[in-house]
Amino acid sequence: MQEVIKVAVDAMGGDYAPGEIVKGAVNAVTMRQDIKVYLVGHQDVVRKELEKYSYQSSRIEIIHAQEVIETAEPPVMAIRRKKQSSIVVGMNMVKEGKADAFISAGSSGAILVGGQVIVGRIKGIERPPLAPLIPTKKGVSLLIDCGANVDARSTHLVQFAKMGSIYMENVLGIQNPKVAIVNIGAEEEKGNALVKETFPLLKNCPDINFTGSIEARDIPNGEADVIVCEAFVGNVILKLYEGLSKTLVSVIKQGMMGSLKSKIGGLLVKPALKKTLKDFDASEYGGAPLLGLKGLVVKTHGSATAKEVTNSIIQCVTFKEQEINEKIRKNIGTSPIETE
Repeated sequence: MQEVIKVAVDAMGGDYAPGEIVKGAVNAVTMRQDIKVYLVGHQDVVRKELEKYSYQSSRIEIIHAQEVIETAEPPVMAIRRKKQSSIVVGMNMVKEGKADAFISAGSSGAILVGGQVIVGRIKGIERPPLAPLIPTKKGVSLLIDCGANVDARSTHLVQFAKMGSIYMENVLGIQNPKVAIVNIGAEEEKGNALVKETFPLLKNCPDINFTGSIEARDIPNGEADVIVCEAFVGNVILKLYEGLSKTLVSVIKQGMMGSLKSKIGGLLVKPALKKTLKDFDASEYGGAPLLGLKGLVVKTHGSATAKEVTNSIIQCVTFKEQEINEKIRKNIGTSPIETE
């Protein structure tokens, strides 16, 4: 009998909640028979949205949560005080084994705090990083960390590299994934204090395929499978990536409508251009898992639409089937990194 993966989804988090969240959940259970979704949020509001769709009722269940953690709220205080919020209720479902994963487009800070405080870290993991897949010329790369640890140490970055390698090898099927550290040049002696300290640790790490430094301009070319950095740098890269992508799409569309000749040319290239733009759409690859926790927590964009929610839910199935947490625990968690 096929195992059913149970995914709790924060129905109240994000710019387009609950509408797009509910739509994404319905799409997910329609596409896959091995998923059950728990929509966590105010039951009357969520039920009203669900009434718009036809779906197998046993595949989606509403879990009532009467509170919502707003983006502007201090994360630690919000997690402590709002025990009946959709984020806290959803994470407790993962902690108690009632759900295999939790997904939210809500407050990043609350999700990061809740992941560590409620779900908990795997023993030996120093800092859980956020690790989204980003589109490249050669497919996708894993950007780790993109928002969880802005003051990371060198030992944290080495663990990020190890976890990222495990993820890419098992979820994406990339054998011996190439690992690189973000730097301002290819030379080993370049970089800030953190990069200079981390580089030799990565170079001498037998568990990864370290290829050296990677400059930001080489990231879209897919020069590395796992791109390691601390969260400040990673978040800047991610936001620039997203902003540039949207700007290019807008400029291309504007250019194609500029004249009769460009409109005709646009019709000719439309099929190929549509596929290319789809490949470079970050929402096609789901959300960013918070790696190194005892359970799976996935953060999606605050502006997530139904498509990203659907892909994030399906992403959880692969994560669970490949036993990523167990592999991280086995290969990293039991032996914290030693420094000289």
